Amino acid sequence: METGNHSRVTEFILTGISEQPELQLPLFLLFLGIYVFIVVGNLGMIILIGLSSHLHTPMYYLLRSLSFIDLCNSTVITPKMLFSFGTEKNVILYPECMTQLYFFLVFAISECHMLAAMAYDRYVAICSPLLYSVTMSQQACISLISVVYAIGVVCASVHTGCLVRVHFCKLNVINHYFCDLPPLLKLSCSSTYINELLILCFGTFNICAPSLLILTSYIFIIASILRIRSTSGRSKAFSTCSSHLSAVAVFFGSAAFMYLQPSSVSSMDQGKVSSVFYTIIVPMLNPLIYSLRNKDVSIALKKMLDRKIFL
Repeated sequence: METGNHSRVTEFILTGISEQPELQLPLFLLFLGIYVFIVVGNLGMIILIGLSSHLHTPMYYLLRSLSFIDLCNSTVITPKMLFSFGTEKNVILYPECMTQLYFFLVFAISECHMLAAMAYDRYVAICSPLLYSVTMSQQACISLISVVYAIGVVCASVHTGCLVRVHFCKLNVINHYFCDLPPLLKLSCSSTYINELLILCFGTFNICAPSLLILTSYIFIIASILRIRSTSGRSKAFSTCSSHLSAVAVFFGSAAFMYLQPSSVSSMDQGKVSSVFYTIIVPMLNPLIYSLRNKDVSIALKKMLDRKIFL
């Protein structure tokens, strides 16, 4: 970390989402409300799926993992961001910054592949229903979830391991609301060629590959939906698919804008806005899109509430 006469940076300053004083309170209240919704929605889904025996199916195991990822990812970032609205200088120590970056990458990368796993699950259920119980057995589901987390851990470890070798000298103001790779690399006083190459390679694998799998799965799903004779059934299926694809498009689109742009043309101010979508907005939308609009989840929630009332 120390080279020549360069002093070692021991802490960073996060600029936050906005530096305008009149926006601090409205933004604090807005993101506090969103974070409360994220915690209640995703934690509620984890508990509901765990307690409702008829939701113990592969689709809901994957959904529970997605809720866990969204809850953890938001918790890694949002509390520190909320704290920044009440302080003039939002300081984060170097070890804390690296820790935040590591866990953010673990959960963000895992979410990319979890969304792909969920799309594959729906493809098998709709296009090959007779093989569903074999293809998506409990063992296969556990293996799929394990691979998703393993990819997140490996990629995050490589990224963070390479970043700790980068030298940070006098510049320590991160133009972002959390420790992320692109804004950190802009502060480096040593070569970041390897880091930028890793972002491009891993970004392509973690964003483009799941996006392609999801798109392919939904093309086959939509083709199957078109064969449904019932107009109401077709309309309901299209509504579900469109909401799923909208959330996926927002997540992968904003992530691609942040990580697949050349560093020479990327803007951190635009990057901050883009980051809000995949770190805060999508984790808020997922419980609504995948869970609360789901008939099985609504029935399970109603039964649980009725049970509590009569106890």
